[in-house]
Amino acid sequence: MRQAIVVDDSRVMRRILCKILDELGYEVAEAGDGQEALDSLDRLSDLSLALVDWNMPIMNGIDFVKALRSERDYDLVRIVMVTSEVAVTKMMQALNAGADEFVMKPFTRDVIEEKLALVGLS
Repeated sequence: MRQAIVVDDSRVMRRILCKILDELGYEVAEAGDGQEALDSLDRLSDLSLALVDWNMPIMNGIDFVKALRSERDYDLVRIVMVTSEVAVTKMMQALNAGADEFVMKPFTRDVIEEKLALVGLS
């Protein structure tokens, strides 16, 4: 089964994204910030997707993306930023840091499915 991690400091947002991914056939882990997500990676043997919020305490989404991309073991993990940041400069910053796609909140299930298809995870 494909594995995904949802990294967001909002419990409600994690619940929404986890439900969508579960219905799409993912085994889903969740974390409330980037550091918690990094600490949990060793328990995920087949991680293929990370949905990551931008603004979180302790370690924000951009720092998490950079940390994940610095580890060769996670080169094939697709990273989708899911955030309320809407500025084009923020989108470019996320993509330059190593994110594969960008979803702006609020979103629908269809948007998540479309972005997963764009990164090859349909």
